[in-house]
Amino acid sequence: MSRNRDRAPQRTSRPTALDEARNELFGHIHRCGVMKASPDQQQEWMKDTVEFLKERHSALTERELKELETIGLRFCSPVISNAADVEPAVAETHEDAEQEQEPAAA
Repeated sequence: MSRNRDRAPQRTSRPTALDEARNELFGHIHRCGVMKASPDQQQEWMKDTVEFLKERHSALTERELKELETIGLRFCSPVISNAADVEPAVAETHEDAEQEQEPAAA
């Protein structure tokens, strides 16, 4: 315990420009609904958004901007898409509930 008392308090590290831009990009992806767009539309949207981030975060290098674009496109195309599977399951559950209620009412 005496060792901790002798140490200087650690400062919290500030996120890098890349971290901030990445977090902002993910936020834009969620808000804009680009995940539901076609791959061509996603590519076009991503180029425009990376250009915007380039202007907003001038400290980013070309390599980091390319990395942002790659990460963003991967994020827009999940390996497993559960959105299509959820809707039929909800509809079936609703129909089953209606069928169960009808015999009870008779």
